[in-house]
Order: sequence, then C-alpha cells, then structure tokens
Amino acid sequence: MHLAAEAVIVNQCGRDGREEFEFEGNRIRVVFDSARGVGRSRNQGMLLADTDLVLIGDEDIIYEDGYAETVIRTFEAHPEADILLFNVEQSEGRKTYHNGDYARVRFYNSGRYPAYSIAYRTGRQREAGVWFSLLFGGGAPYLAGEDSLFLMDSLKKGLKIYRTPQLIGRETARQSTWFTGFDDRFFRDRGRLYRSLYGRFAPLFTIRYLLKNRKEWLAERSFADAWRLMREGMR
Repeated sequence: MHLAAEAVIVNQCGRDGREEFEFEGNRIRVVFDSARGVGRSRNQGMLLADTDLVLIGDEDIIYEDGYAETVIRTFEAHPEADILLFNVEQSEGRKTYHNGDYARVRFYNSGRYPAYSIAYRTGRQREAGVWFSLLFGGGAPYLAGEDSLFLMDSLKKGLKIYRTPQLIGRETARQSTWFTGFDDRFFRDRGRLYRSLYGRFAPLFTIRYLLKNRKEWLAERSFADAWRLMREGMR
C-alpha cells in the first residue's frame, strides 16, 4: 500500500486480537476480527483513530509519494471543509468518479464517491456522530452503498463536504468482493439503498440510475424488470 503515515488496519479473519508494530517510523495498529462486514471494520478503525485527520483506505490502494502531506496541506488550505474527497485513480471498469476541480458536494451528487476517497476531521466527525452502516457493503446483509450512506448522513448532520482534484493513490485491479452480476439481488438491494439515501425521492433517483446506466445491464434484463425489482427493494 506504500503506507507513509500512522495506520489502523482491521483484518477480518478467523480470530480476534490486536497487534502493534512500527513500519518505517510510523505506528501501525492491527485489529484481528472474526466477524464480517465492511462497515464494522471501518467503524473499528475510526474508533481507534487518535489523529486530527483520518484518511479511509482499502487494501488494494497504492498511495502516491507524499500522499499524507497532500492530505494535511489540503485541509490546512481549506478550513471550511469537514470532509474532503480526494482523487484515487480507479482500475479499468470500476471508474465512478474523477474530480476536476475543488467544489462543494451536495446530496444529489454525493453517491458516486468510494470510501477510500474520504478524509475527514476527526473532531467534527465525532461531534456529528457519523459512522458507517452495518447493513450495507461487503459482508453485510445488503450489497454496496455504505460509503454513500456515510456521506449522506454527514450532509444531513451539517458537515461540509468538498471534492478536490488532488491525487493521492491508485487502485489495483481485482475481482469485486460484492458484485456478481446484474441479478435480482443487485436490483433489490439497490432499491433498498436508494430508499435509505433519498427517502420519498427514491423513485426519481431510481429512474435516473436506470436510464444513465442502461447500457451496462440492459443486455441481461429488461427495463421493466429492473424497475420492478428496485421498487420491491424500496418497499
């Protein structure tokens, strides 16, 4: 990962325990957890974080030289930001976003950012009481979306989110831990996620999603079938 800062690593495996060591002058704490769920692991890491700033990561991110200094400098330059969303170059076929400028992120465009783009001020996150959902994401009852829910919850609780064009890392190619195709579960869980994100506006965002991404899934099922499944999820 090319780590060059203090880190808390949560390893969901077959046992429980903790370990601490030094890596290139930085303290590394490892939590071994026999339970499952990406929201659970992220929350554990956030609870242990004792620095002013936290950058959320994944094991398939290779960080750029000087990434920690980039994060610190960007927060120093923008005291108005509680959360910053950095550029991480995504592997082919998994690209969901690219920040071309520094701008405010609102509820209608917060759903495209992965967790590993997120950095935040620890004090503001804890004051607001924002944590990751235990219902969505890898290892949870429903498929991906814990990152979108985290950002939406942050906005609802008054935290100010900005995107920044600063590049801090690159994603290495790997098989998705949750996506197995456009099956019934995919659309039902997407409907559940949109209801959780957008409330009564969920049908509008559902139609927007289906129209925008129809080239990806339309070969596998009809528009009417996808709409029906997402409505079932919303209900």
